Amino acid sequence: MEIRTYAPQKKQGLVVVITGNGKGKTSSAMGMVLRAAGHGMKSAVIQFMKGDLYSGEWDGVKYLGGLVALTATGKGFCGIEGNPYSHAEHRKNAQDAIALAFQTMDTADLNLLVLDEINNALHLNLVDLSQVEAILERRPEHLHLILTGRDAHPHIISQADTASEIHEIKHAYRLGIEPQPGIDF
Repeated sequence: MEIRTYAPQKKQGLVVVITGNGKGKTSSAMGMVLRAAGHGMKSAVIQFMKGDLYSGEWDGVKYLGGLVALTATGKGFCGIEGNPYSHAEHRKNAQDAIALAFQTMDTADLNLLVLDEINNALHLNLVDLSQVEAILERRPEHLHLILTGRDAHPHIISQADTASEIHEIKHAYRLGIEPQPGIDF
């Protein structure tokens, strides 16, 4: 069987929002990063809330031959029991991530940018709606932009070309099963 390839007549960057209370938002975004790498496209991932607990994608992207840069800027999930950092510390890290997002869009030769957990950061007032709107407005036309995390703002969803909500039906954690490497982190 012959495998065909497809090329759109007009290439344009898309804004994709992945939200909801189910598992798999970051995993979906990382799947698009993997798919983009398969096309030889360059990607960057900026993680707004992650950074205090190792996650496999940090080293996994190294196997994609330099096509992906990943930066974890966070100090964990703000407001989650056991997280020792203040709202002000989380906000500072999220503001650093916003600055990095602008710098990355302005200076990097990218095809895809993932702002992982930015929806959570907005919901928790770690970043402002005006900042996320500014990212959308300043996004180069060719750049695919993926915004992940729970509680996506309705205005951001309305600006997206594609929006998906991941709904939890069942989760192993609720069954008393600990998070598992390669699946949960």
